[in-house]
Amino acid sequence: MAKGGTSNAAHMRSKKANNFWGTVFRLVRYMSTRFWALLATLGLAIAATIMSAQAPHILGRATTEIYRGLQEGKALQDAGETIERFPIDFGVIQNIVITVAVVYITQAIFQFFQQFITARIAQKTVYDMRKELKEKMSKLPIKYYDTHSTGDILSRAVNDMDQIANTLQQSLTQFIISVVQFVTVFIVMTLIDIRLTLVTIVTVPISLLLIAFVAPKSQKQFANQQRELGNVNDHVEETFSGHTVVKTYNREEDEIEKFDARSSRLNDASRKAQFLSGIMMPLVSFSRDLGYFGVAIVGGMGVANGTMSLGNVQAFIQYVNQFSQPVRQIANLANTIQVTIAACERVFEVLDEEEMHEEASGFEPKPHSPFKVEFEHVQFGYNDEPEAPLLMNDFNLTVEPGDMVAVVGPTGAGKSTLINLLERFYDVKGGSIRFEGTDTRDIDQSELRKKFSMVLQDTWSFNGTIWDNIAYGSEEYGKDRDRILAAAKAAHVDDFVKRLPEGYNTILNEEGTNISQGQRQLITIARAFLADPEVLILDEATSSVDTRTEILIQKAMSNLLENRTSFVVAHRLSTIRDADKIIVMNQGDVIETGNHDELMEQDGFYADLYNSQFSSYEENTAYA
Repeated sequence: MAKGGTSNAAHMRSKKANNFWGTVFRLVRYMSTRFWALLATLGLAIAATIMSAQAPHILGRATTEIYRGLQEGKALQDAGETIERFPIDFGVIQNIVITVAVVYITQAIFQFFQQFITARIAQKTVYDMRKELKEKMSKLPIKYYDTHSTGDILSRAVNDMDQIANTLQQSLTQFIISVVQFVTVFIVMTLIDIRLTLVTIVTVPISLLLIAFVAPKSQKQFANQQRELGNVNDHVEETFSGHTVVKTYNREEDEIEKFDARSSRLNDASRKAQFLSGIMMPLVSFSRDLGYFGVAIVGGMGVANGTMSLGNVQAFIQYVNQFSQPVRQIANLANTIQVTIAACERVFEVLDEEEMHEEASGFEPKPHSPFKVEFEHVQFGYNDEPEAPLLMNDFNLTVEPGDMVAVVGPTGAGKSTLINLLERFYDVKGGSIRFEGTDTRDIDQSELRKKFSMVLQDTWSFNGTIWDNIAYGSEEYGKDRDRILAAAKAAHVDDFVKRLPEGYNTILNEEGTNISQGQRQLITIARAFLADPEVLILDEATSSVDTRTEILIQKAMSNLLENRTSFVVAHRLSTIRDADKIIVMNQGDVIETGNHDELMEQDGFYADLYNSQFSSYEENTAYA
């Protein structure tokens, strides 16, 4: 996990948005459905910031009152009068302290509700985006998944969505507060004293220039640090997972040297990144301190000349920090925002992908067709370019109810293409595929796929119990315990489950590695039994299991095939000798058709394939 996480982090940190403002406006449109909540958030942020900006000014009045009393008392003493206490109105100061306390409490309440509402807006927005992305991915053609890596799809659905969620829930609140605070404090300062406001504003460009100079260099080094960290994690994971091979070939010293070299590069990158990051805040603090210095000098001169009140100068010393703080926060958020907008673009790319079209075929149905499945002059190619060569040029096939059709041929002959077309994972470029006389394009995809079930060579199980994995085969019968148990027994799953300590409650991990490959295959057969399909598609899956398990799988498949129309993709030709029809494919076309005996008599392509396999089997047996 470390490897993937760090590599992705480095990738995301270095990626910039291509259409920044267009993506921003599109994201805002997702949030605009909660307009009143956004308006309330903005109102609460403004109110909280106004409260925060007023507090220094109110406290400044207390300072001014104390200073006035001290001046009056000093004047009376200079006039020779004896005073017991300075004429300071503590009643006024008490009222000011109470007012400030009320202001701070009210500010805290406003901030709480503002952050609560913002978090709800962010959560709802991300929920809508996740839901739309999930619905979109269910509508995308298989071609999209064939042309995009699983890692890339998962990164968009998980990492990119998490990046958006984290930014909206955390950084959005901070960004709103920073912008509102910057504007509000500026207005309040202007209303109090324009001269001190100008002194404070002068420090902002200095701060921005320092951040603009250091931040990109720091960001570059942090990206380099993440990249080197990914390299170290790659090496550690690779070495530990292959430790047996490392030890077998006595390569321990070599691996340690490689690790030391990568660790050294990581150390150098981390040192540079931390150095640049470490000097950023002192530089920004230096520019803020210049503001303090300017306000103190100009304000002190103003108080000495009697043109400014001491309370206003004291308030401005606090305003310098309040005014520079949002500048630093927005600068720090700039890179996060860039990364988030880049993540949004990647999600929107998926949402903008073209869906599989539901267009009428234009072929009239054949109400009383004698065939379960019929291919009529089918043309197909994976490449959408008009001039691209077709994989199938004129494919014809008729399958009667109950037929077992075996599909054989060399790699790349078109066997998988045939399955993809049957289930409408792809649509034909020409001709027609009919199911019980109706073109499959005129049948709803979900309804069509209910009539099919697949048992493939690559078994798939999810993290759950054996029972749940079998029940996954049918939404209709998934809660019928009797049917699930009957499916398990028919597929010989019940035999090995009884020997497990937890029985059907045994939890399978995502890879299904806590049971054998043959047992996983039996579970997928049980899943197909539960679905009770009209047409079965089987990809022979006994090539890497022991003989005893192979016999169980063959029995389970025989039970499953009984009285059903089936398409069997055959790799070992000895397993399909009893097929009703054998389709021999090569380069996308059917070159021979018939049963086993007929094809052997033809002494053609199929006979060559069969004899070569049989000869290889005899040689391997004799050698063994």
